[in-house]
Amino acid sequence: MANDPMVEAAGLVKHFGRTKALQGVDLVIPRGTVHGVLGPNGAGKTTAVRILSTLIRPDAGTARIGGHDVVHEAEKVRSAIGLTGQYASVDEDLTGRQNLVLFGVLLDLGRRSARARAAELLSWFDLTEAADRPAKTYSGGMRRRLDLAASLVGRPDVIFLDEPTTGLDPAKREDMWDVVRSLVRDGSTVLLTTQYLEEAEALADEITVIDHGRVIANDTPERLKRIVGGQTLEVRPSDARDLPRAAEILSRVSAGAAAEQIRAGVLAVPVDGDAAMAEAVARLTAEGITVTELSLHLPSLDEVFLTLTSAGSSKVPSEVSA
Repeated sequence: MANDPMVEAAGLVKHFGRTKALQGVDLVIPRGTVHGVLGPNGAGKTTAVRILSTLIRPDAGTARIGGHDVVHEAEKVRSAIGLTGQYASVDEDLTGRQNLVLFGVLLDLGRRSARARAAELLSWFDLTEAADRPAKTYSGGMRRRLDLAASLVGRPDVIFLDEPTTGLDPAKREDMWDVVRSLVRDGSTVLLTTQYLEEAEALADEITVIDHGRVIANDTPERLKRIVGGQTLEVRPSDARDLPRAAEILSRVSAGAAAEQIRAGVLAVPVDGDAAMAEAVARLTAEGITVTELSLHLPSLDEVFLTLTSAGSSKVPSEVSA
């Protein structure tokens, strides 16, 4: 079924000496979705991925990929997953094509099938022209694309992308996002760790925030924004001389909160709901105040992240705490 969990983790614990990397992490990722995992450096994101991909064992807790236990059925798990880490795993002395064929042979595709799959992936990732050059001659973006291609040789059901766009320029990052969307359309399930908040917002169906080895929030991007903060109404009057009157109107719309000038010529005020925009438009029109900008928006994911991970997570609302 489409909503069956492909990734399930319960109470994952992992310590490295005195470092408590994970302290009881739970995850449930439905089939055919992108799940974003966010957190500051050292929060435990990569440790969780390494456990789920069978690279290390948890000290406590359980995890299953496609119904298979990551400890007791590690071989079955490995045959169902692909992993792209923060650093390229390809052999830089081999060509792009040789790298992909090698992965195919190691996955028992057979040499002919491995060559066909390599050609398919090289085309998909726009690497055909560079296919027969050594990987060490590739740019950073090309290496990242080759690394992701290598993780897809076996057509995995679950793909772990651990900060896959680190070091890519914005255009190449967008290209990688398109690849991720294509993977999900084809039926794959993706766990994405990232420090780019706009990346999580662009791709993730659901987000888990980890801090100090614990899950401190888990929800859709939209609901996380609504829980952490309300909506903000922003207005830029056409005539700067109307700013004082517009500020007074916005304060009435917000039921008493004072409107503030957040940048030159732009006023902002917190509001309780969508109806505030219509009321503001009606009041501004009645006063003869025209505007060049008018928007109603939730907090950015950056604001959500900063609120959730600030000072010991004591500010995290109980509704989103693990």
